[in-house]
Amino acid sequence: MAIVPVLLSGGSGTRLWPLSRATAPKQLQRLLGDETMVQATIRRIRPLAEASPPVVVCNHAHVEPILDQLAEIDVEPALVLAEPEGRNTAPAVVAAALVTDPDDVLVVLPADHAIRDADGFRQAVTEAVAAAADGSLVTFGIRPTRPETGYGYIRVAGPVGDGVVPVEAFVEKPDAETAASYLASGRYLWNSGMFVFRSDAVLGEARRHVPEVVTAVEASLGSLQRPVTRLGPGFGEAPSISIDYAVMERTDRAKVVPLDVGWSDVGSWNALWEIEVRDEDGNVGRGDVVLEGVARSYVRAESRLVVVVGLEDVVVVETSDAVLVLDREAAQDVRKAVERLRAEGRPEVQQPPS
Repeated sequence: MAIVPVLLSGGSGTRLWPLSRATAPKQLQRLLGDETMVQATIRRIRPLAEASPPVVVCNHAHVEPILDQLAEIDVEPALVLAEPEGRNTAPAVVAAALVTDPDDVLVVLPADHAIRDADGFRQAVTEAVAAAADGSLVTFGIRPTRPETGYGYIRVAGPVGDGVVPVEAFVEKPDAETAASYLASGRYLWNSGMFVFRSDAVLGEARRHVPEVVTAVEASLGSLQRPVTRLGPGFGEAPSISIDYAVMERTDRAKVVPLDVGWSDVGSWNALWEIEVRDEDGNVGRGDVVLEGVARSYVRAESRLVVVVGLEDVVVVETSDAVLVLDREAAQDVRKAVERLRAEGRPEVQQPPS
């Protein structure tokens, strides 16, 4: 049995525009320091003694930058699976399961998450690996700190404790009142989107519940080429469905490990402000920034001086070809602005600044 990290790097990071672009999405960016999110994700899992070289599943357009970034930290992937188009996480996970040994334990990690307590995370992975070795399909549930409406939830049978526990149900993103009731009950965790299971276990459940996904991915594989296998056009025939919907919500083998490790999916500029170290005024400043009379704000300068005066609860992000200014509470609406720019054919949506 080998522990195989599986890096899912298919997201576009629209809500982190203008830093995240279609050809250089957030997982390829140095959002939180000197390392990109891809590099930080791999470093986080590497100290596990049994961890094998990673399998990476990514868009075909991102293969070269990912290989370059892994080379920067002296990591040679076991295999890169290049998708001709994104079909969500179930086809990506099935592809990884098909190219690994049946008894390999896959540690499936989105490449765009941040975790503050890496040691605590690795301890949780060790617990999950032990459960997965016995055939369980394990996910990680984040202990909620607020009545969040932007995440799906996992319900367990009783009050959330420690260690691996059976999943009672996965539930959709709630409204504010329902989220508050979840928090008060003590029985709910945020769904992290990270998983641990044996290749044969997840593949067996996928064949049982979504055989059309397995069929399409098998047809797209062909012969493996290392280090990069470009999946064939048949991959696009797979339904676009998450591993949560396809397998985890339907299996009777789902378990969850509760986590309290400073996790974030870094899904918006507001989320980035929440996890960064803030000054005494509650501000995060990145790059050449000057703040005067500013509070609880995120200001980032990529190419020039940015000065902000007399504002509260804002996000200001500058690149050489675009500037974003928004209320922090409107951070989810960046996607709407990007959709408008895309409809207008603006190149700033696709290409990073030169």
